[in-house]
Amino acid sequence: METLKGKNVLLTGATGGIGSHTARLLAGSGATVFLTGRNTEKLRTVAAESGTPEARTLALDIAQPEAVQALKAQYFSQLPTIDILVNAAGIGIIKTMDTLDDADFLRSLQYNLYAPFLLLKSFLPAMKEAKKGLIINIPGVLGKTPMAGAAAYSASKYGLTGMMQSIREELKRTDIRITNLFLGGVDSPFWDTIDLRVQRDKMIQAEEAAKAIWFLCQQPASGVVSEMVLQPFNHQVI
Repeated sequence: METLKGKNVLLTGATGGIGSHTARLLAGSGATVFLTGRNTEKLRTVAAESGTPEARTLALDIAQPEAVQALKAQYFSQLPTIDILVNAAGIGIIKTMDTLDDADFLRSLQYNLYAPFLLLKSFLPAMKEAKKGLIINIPGVLGKTPMAGAAAYSASKYGLTGMMQSIREELKRTDIRITNLFLGGVDSPFWDTIDLRVQRDKMIQAEEAAKAIWFLCQQPASGVVSEMVLQPFNHQVI
């Protein structure tokens, strides 16, 4: 296991249930963390709890190219390199085709696929220059196995999985590692706006999901965890 001490980490989606726990774990292990999220007040709270200076935070809409360019500028004004990129940002729209509209579908693609593309365009060049780095995305199990009512969500997450697998092929001559984390059924604010009957008390706890990300950030230098699947006992689909 590699130590996180002294590692420079960009964590997007830090204001979410999983992201906020991840921020505290990474900072507590000695990593130098830069945090982003959509909600300014929540971001300040997470930063304070993780001991992250305000200069290493940015509230933004991660699906906007100009916002990601501003993130790149502020990140590299604070940190000279990027060792780990953890993308924990995204949205969940679970609707059947009868109720799914154009806006829902396009929003899913915008935040779950286009936003990761923008992040890679901005931060992958620095990793390629250093010929090393780690990129962690969270397609979730619906990026591997479909579910009724998840046409838009699965389309965006399958796209993310395919994009990262393709980029992995481009990076074979470097020490840049790519990991996809397929989480299923995490009790987080993801479910707050979804009209679906679920047993949240039997789901994975957000802090346990964050521990999986924390573990993946410490992969040994001699190898790579290409993917990890973490699901509740009562909801194993793959």
